Amino acid sequence: QVQVAESGGGLVQAGGSLRLSCAASGSRFSINRAAWYRQAPGKQRESVATITSGGSTNYVDSVKGRFTVSRDNAKNTVYLQMNSLQPEDTAVYYCNCNVGIQTDWGVKEYSYWGQGTQVTVSS
Repeated sequence: QVQVAESGGGLVQAGGSLRLSCAASGSRFSINRAAWYRQAPGKQRESVATITSGGSTNYVDSVKGRFTVSRDNAKNTVYLQMNSLQPEDTAVYYCNCNVGIQTDWGVKEYSYWGQGTQVTVSS
């Protein structure tokens, strides 16, 4: 079993920065692909940024040049550095991790979500 928990959300003024962390805990696992999603009130959840096991990244157009996703494999943690925040970035941010768990029968893959962290950007 793996647990995923986000942290780092909060209230910030427009133009400010926040860094979100997504920490995975458990045993005998490794994070493969990880992604940050967000969901604003009344809107569908959208993918914001992804990072593969090899470090390749991808971003939704609205955050390109402002957000940076990274990972620390030794700490089983994924980060989202958010700069030049705007009110439209206000949402609950979720982390999703696709992990491989070592079992007696080989590696099995699972997908885990965190509980979300609120980011509010005031104008």
